[in-house]
Amino acid sequence: MVGLSLGEEHFIQGGIAQDLCSDGWKRLTYSPIYVETGVIPQANGSARISLGETDVISSVKAELGRPSLLQPDKGKVAIHVDCSPTAAPMFEGRGGEELSTELSVALLCCLLGAKSGAGAGIDLSSLIVVMGKICWDLYINCLYKQNFATVIGDC
Repeated sequence: MVGLSLGEEHFIQGGIAQDLCSDGWKRLTYSPIYVETGVIPQANGSARISLGETDVISSVKAELGRPSLLQPDKGKVAIHVDCSPTAAPMFEGRGGEELSTELSVALLCCLLGAKSGAGAGIDLSSLIVVMGKICWDLYINCLYKQNFATVIGDC
């Protein structure tokens, strides 16, 4: 995980002590959340979620495939989160790649649960069409964008 510097920790702790977030909102006041579905017509499912200055566009593509030989009773899920510099300049260099990897792994853990499958949001066995022969392969892609233009403009 990407750690916080000592200065960032003090900044966050100071905001908590003063009941303020970095965007000027009170700690218990939430930015409006906007959700729009069906934003990518070529996908089997898609959504755009906006929360304050953050946008996430996600899509799910489902294809028929073959289960792995090691898990013939389970389908497959692949997740990729893109934090590219084209989405926000703050992702230039290795920082965007590292954050992309961390978010992809975290989302995979949330959706598939522990190794035992406990707490899984997706039951991989439900993706089997014909045991050992045909399964659903799900490809989940997310584009994370942080827009600092209005935040910087307010300074």
